[in-house]
Amino acid sequence: MEASFIIVASGKGTRMGGTPKQFCQLGSMPMWNWSALVANALFREGFVGECVLVIPDVGKMELDVNFFEIPLRFAPGGMERVDSVLSGLREASGKMVFVHDAARPFVSIDLCRRLLRAAGEGGAIPVLPETDALKRISETGEVMPVSREGIFRTQTPQVFPRHLLLSVLERAERGVKDEAEAWIAAGMPLATVPGERRNFKITYEEDMAMAQMLAKVQAKDVLRTGHGYDVHPLVPHRPLFLAGVRIPSSLGLQGHSDADVIAHSVADALLGAAGEPDLGTLFPASEERYRDADSMVLLDEVCRRIFSRAWGVEWVDVTLIAQVPRLGVFVPEIESALNAVFNRVWKKNSGGKTSRWVHVKVKSGEHVGSVGRGEAMVCHAVATLRRFENEADQI
Repeated sequence: MEASFIIVASGKGTRMGGTPKQFCQLGSMPMWNWSALVANALFREGFVGECVLVIPDVGKMELDVNFFEIPLRFAPGGMERVDSVLSGLREASGKMVFVHDAARPFVSIDLCRRLLRAAGEGGAIPVLPETDALKRISETGEVMPVSREGIFRTQTPQVFPRHLLLSVLERAERGVKDEAEAWIAAGMPLATVPGERRNFKITYEEDMAMAQMLAKVQAKDVLRTGHGYDVHPLVPHRPLFLAGVRIPSSLGLQGHSDADVIAHSVADALLGAAGEPDLGTLFPASEERYRDADSMVLLDEVCRRIFSRAWGVEWVDVTLIAQVPRLGVFVPEIESALNAVFNRVWKKNSGGKTSRWVHVKVKSGEHVGSVGRGEAMVCHAVATLRRFENEADQI
């Protein structure tokens, strides 16, 4: 059952002040990205077909969305929550919809699956039993205990048939706190599933501090290293490209693409660390469209692919082994070209903390073997990746 995943990120965040919380940096990326990565994972599983991000100003906000596999569109927010959700519903096209607050970044994929199953052809919401002792304080300051029996807190995402929810919200009273409130008022059946404690809503500065600690702890849970290797023969009458840099040389590397041995080894190192298919599987030499392909474009696609799998790059170390030509003077330019690709994908989503991700070394073949005879170049790359979302074992 294909559904739409609506992320409501249109609040002004007045309780925290400054930048609206949904666009603040949480761990290695903006808060809304955490929910979008969950939607992306549901897309890969076939549960969700699109993601709609409801934001305050569609025309003025610049957000990176090209790194997700799931189709992602924008809808303008409104004065009240119901207006924002209606805007998202009108932009969506799925039979069912998830409506989720961007301020709940730690939603799990398992919760989303359970909600979709529970909803059937109706609605479903996640709830948690109230565990704190409750008190009612009157206008005069009188404190009275309130029974918590049968009292539950409601979370998001909430799942409904899109057309029915659209109809319900168009007739709903102003000021409804969530979609379930309007749904119940319309007399519609509603299922519940157990919510999750970590799926809390970030409202105050103390919540943000707790979320930062949780993001930091969880980011340390998964750290992986991948190794990439490539070799290409040197032949006359071919241009020599290394990390997209044109190197003056009478010899170039032979291959189906531009045979950029550095770009290929770096891409394979990234794919290996992320547990993805290797470069030759993703871009097979048997396909004519990759003849003389720019390998830096392929590397860019690889970076976007592993970003959409919720991986962040910590460091890439490259060792190129070549006898000819002399390449030491080109190392800064090669590093700069590689870092530019990484920055396009990760810098904006890691708070712009660093612009250097790659280190390149060039070694001589010491006149040993085919490399030492100037017949080939060999390149090794080692990439270290870190998960930057909350469900590394599922996404």
